[in-house]
Amino acid sequence: MNQTYPLIKGNWLPKNKAHIAAWIKDLKTRTHLTSNSIAQPIIDFKELVENDPTLLRLSQDMFSEAKSHKELTPLETPEVNDFDEFLVLLNHIMTQAPECTEFLDPKTGALEPCGLIGFPINALLDWPMATDSGYAFFANELVNQQFKKILTYWSLYLSSPASRSVLIENHPDRTPKVFGWLSDNAQKEMVTVACQAEASDSENYNKPFEHFFNCDPTDQHYGFKSWDDFFTRTFKDGVRPIAEGDDIIANACESAPLQVVTNVAKSSNFWLKGQPYSLENMMAFDPLAEQFVGGTVYQAFLSALSYHRWNSPVSGTVKKTYMVNGSYYLGNRYQGFSNPDGADDSAPNNSQPFLTAVATRAVIFIESDNPNIGLMCFIAIGMAEVSSCAVTVEEGQHIDKGDELGMFHFGGSTHCLIFKPDVELEFDFHNTAPGLDATNIPVCSRIATVKSK
Repeated sequence: MNQTYPLIKGNWLPKNKAHIAAWIKDLKTRTHLTSNSIAQPIIDFKELVENDPTLLRLSQDMFSEAKSHKELTPLETPEVNDFDEFLVLLNHIMTQAPECTEFLDPKTGALEPCGLIGFPINALLDWPMATDSGYAFFANELVNQQFKKILTYWSLYLSSPASRSVLIENHPDRTPKVFGWLSDNAQKEMVTVACQAEASDSENYNKPFEHFFNCDPTDQHYGFKSWDDFFTRTFKDGVRPIAEGDDIIANACESAPLQVVTNVAKSSNFWLKGQPYSLENMMAFDPLAEQFVGGTVYQAFLSALSYHRWNSPVSGTVKKTYMVNGSYYLGNRYQGFSNPDGADDSAPNNSQPFLTAVATRAVIFIESDNPNIGLMCFIAIGMAEVSSCAVTVEEGQHIDKGDELGMFHFGGSTHCLIFKPDVELEFDFHNTAPGLDATNIPVCSRIATVKSK
């Protein structure tokens, strides 16, 4: 049977936190061996914190508070010592793309694939962001404005030809071991993830990478111009058929269902433990939010190794699109160390409903051609550094079901489909149960059927 990398939900970070600690140790070694000049946005960030007494105290306290929980860490010590060391490591990340890695377990001697550190900055902040001081620090608007500048700076590298070195370079002497994303094992893993979404043990598992994705296998980089170009790769025509029927809602992203919530309120205390949806916060107080009060929200999350573009769930006309700037490393407070079940697993998985109201996101309203659907809303929500939401449709444009709406650059995240209260839906979860352990449903396949009024 095909095996997948033992990663946490969404495949963004290894499940075994010792793997993360080993990666950070390797990052520290490589950082100390180089003398990269400090990127200007990081210099500006450092000055912002140092010149604000409150931010300076929080930046210090979140690391000291993390150390007080050292018994929870795999190596009994937080991987990053303090804010100054974090900035040094952050600066090194600005000139590297995520790598495909394997980890030699020192206890068993077994070689375990751990995939990519898809949230490298989040990996550095895993423990401090789960503290009370970390919550206050990452809720600060100035901090988020500066992080946006840092991530924009990094995106220039991830979109450059230099970033595609991780597609072909192997470093078996490092710990964890590093292999190119176009190596045989990595290609098989991406094919496995694509096939698992199909929920079958078909012969597709044995087909090559180029059977699924548009690429040029005669080129050493398979025709990909950058890391971002590789990560936003597209399926070949016919690989993901579009569900037919005016009453059929198509899956907007290759994603795993998180939950369906009905009778959603206009305003809710989304920051509390239950994380209820709050329409006016999700839609940034847009007047159109009023039309969805009492309606239905479907939320699903994307995997790191999957397809990262958004496709229209219906045929219709784009009525409105806009971006909402938000937070990057703010998780729900009840998923931090105050959570009796333990802090959120290295990425804000358990905070996904909360993120719909606070994270950077793209909002697209579509007036369906089917009057039984009417106006619906698609929201793409960034998680951590995966927050570059690019909308590729325009207001007034007519789109067919399955047409591209936009994409997450450098990976995927979470998204919502929102329907008005008079729209009755019967969901099809393709033999998976909604929740953090759900498996992917193919993009463009049927996700729900609209009942006639």
